[in-house]
Amino acid sequence: MRWRCWIWMGLGLILGMATVTAASSRVIKVLPHWIDAQGRVALSPSLFERDAYQAKLRQEPAARHGMRFDVQWKAGSARGVDLTLRIELVTPGTSRSQPLVIEKGVRAKSGRSRWTQVLLQGQTYRDAGDVIAWRASLWNGTELLAEQRSFLW
Repeated sequence: MRWRCWIWMGLGLILGMATVTAASSRVIKVLPHWIDAQGRVALSPSLFERDAYQAKLRQEPAARHGMRFDVQWKAGSARGVDLTLRIELVTPGTSRSQPLVIEKGVRAKSGRSRWTQVLLQGQTYRDAGDVIAWRASLWNGTELLAEQRSFLW
């Protein structure tokens, strides 16, 4: 009789561990930045300088040569699994139903959070135009693990 109890408890643990991957995974923070011709978001490693340089790039669209999305994410219990970090962008030429998609393969090495940079530059950036809204999501194959959206998404 006790062995049945242990079997049910074991099955519960196995099923619980299968759902932990999606439940404990999350996109913590997304920082979109314009980049200049040299690929810089700031002229020095100061947060104040970064904000001032981003304001300058906002006022001078000709000085912009792309965007960089710094994404802080955590994969929970999906350690050692190949995941996909996907950035979806709504621009004047796209819509939310058919956004511009940029993907980058990532791998969680520990239970801690990681930062990943995703770039939009070159002809793709010039064709896209200004970014109106974005969504950053973490995928395990076809399974959505976590996401974070901009206010206008």
